[in-house]
Amino acid sequence: MSLELLLDEANPDKSTPPGGATTTSDDSLLLDEYSRTVVAAVDRVTPAVVNIDIKHQLNTGRGPRETRGSGSGFIIAPDGFILTNSHVVHEAAAVIVNLPDGREFPAQLIGDDPDTDLAVIRIDAPGLTHVRLADSESLRVGQIVIAIGNPLGFQASVTAGVISALGRSMHAQSGRLIDNVIQTDAALNPGNSGGPLVNSAGEVIGVNTAMIRPAQGICFAIASNTARFVAGWLIKDGKIRRSYIGVAGQNVPIHRRVIRFYNLPRETAVLVVSVEKESPAAKAGLRVGDLIVALDGESIGSIHELHKRLMAEQIGVESRITIVRHTEKVELAIVPAESRARED
Repeated sequence: MSLELLLDEANPDKSTPPGGATTTSDDSLLLDEYSRTVVAAVDRVTPAVVNIDIKHQLNTGRGPRETRGSGSGFIIAPDGFILTNSHVVHEAAAVIVNLPDGREFPAQLIGDDPDTDLAVIRIDAPGLTHVRLADSESLRVGQIVIAIGNPLGFQASVTAGVISALGRSMHAQSGRLIDNVIQTDAALNPGNSGGPLVNSAGEVIGVNTAMIRPAQGICFAIASNTARFVAGWLIKDGKIRRSYIGVAGQNVPIHRRVIRFYNLPRETAVLVVSVEKESPAAKAGLRVGDLIVALDGESIGSIHELHKRLMAEQIGVESRITIVRHTEKVELAIVPAESRARED
């Protein structure tokens, strides 16, 4: 057999593949479309992604010592508000923001919420590009996501992957459980913290916050709906004073028969996956496996909605929490307490 014949047989583009299989040409077209999507999203978001340099003053037995760190953030408003992780800027002595165009500005800490690992800082600079926060409730497992940040000092680094899971929970450094966390396999490294997780339209769907160090491709981001809610309060008051009931939850669908029987307005609820001992939830009689469907008559369809309801005005005030236990609808009296992260 001649060399030319061998090459012809090895080249699927020379003939129609059996069964109508995708040709190499088709594969390249698909890859180009994927590449164009990622490039367009990166071009849209990168001008708003910043590098944050941090200085800390530590008091040691040998006197004060200065340490440095870095992280990422992104501009969320044209007047200089920047969203990042709490653990990036918490208790920093100085915060310096480096813009993609090379400009450098000192930043002011506007508000810090260790309970959600989110913080807002601000710079006074003209000509800023800002991002748009998407609705994280509309996300689907498997959709393309892009992480942009400054890992290990490499500015404007881009990684891509998919959403691996939704509705995860993880502990913040304050010890509070953060619910509704996005899991992704888009690679994150130290320095990515505080950077944006972006969808294919170039909208921010999460704030990159953590990775499992021994693992490969298990990374996490705080959902954009949580970030929008927290950032609004931080910009307004500089802090968040919240109540809590002491449960860890997960968003789950409700069985259609239960929805019809009780005429529930939502198709989802919050599944109680754990109850803290001596917490308001434990005292009220909540159990693992209960579905939270309402609080004070207001329907609850997600963890985010439950958190929105549990603010400062609920502290010490008796509320009515509606649950579905097995197939029975039950209403319990509960008195939310002040979040332990805020207790003195």
